Amino acid sequence: MRIANLTLSLVCLFTIASCTSTGIGGGNAAERRQGILEMRQDVLTELYSIKPDTRVQIGSAAGYAVFTNANINLILASFGGGVGVVRDNENGGDTFMRMGEVGIGLGAGVKDFRAVFVFHDHAALDRFMDLGIAVGGQADAAAKAGDLGAAVGGEAIVDNVTVYQLTQSGLALQATIKGTRYWRDSQLN
Repeated sequence: MRIANLTLSLVCLFTIASCTSTGIGGGNAAERRQGILEMRQDVLTELYSIKPDTRVQIGSAAGYAVFTNANINLILASFGGGVGVVRDNENGGDTFMRMGEVGIGLGAGVKDFRAVFVFHDHAALDRFMDLGIAVGGQADAAAKAGDLGAAVGGEAIVDNVTVYQLTQSGLALQATIKGTRYWRDSQLN
């Protein structure tokens, strides 16, 4: 019981700290929306510099999403949370979203990363917006602080969606099976 309380406390503390450190967690709704849009632009700029062909891929896709996520893994359990925005390239609309994840597996560490989803057709975009569920496995190693260190990120293509992950900071070694839920942020839309 004591370990469970400690774990829950650490998860809450880390999630709150990560959102606050990016400027997204505080302020009124307009300031939070602006913080998320700035995060999106920063992440896309970084992705384009690492993988230039993604600019054309994202521009010609039905839509895309960018999320910031803080993840903590304590021995057998993994927890995470974050915020993001989905862009429908057809109508130019943005939908602000939240995410939460839980997983099981072996590992330890804390990781702050960004994820970019590219929806190659409207069916994939609609599924994401309607269902907002992703289940999958992840194995990674990260030891990074700002520009120092290295992180093994990835690119995955599943069901007409390409996902890119960019690690911002953290120290983690983990192999987990996760379930992630994405939902519209009622305070920001």
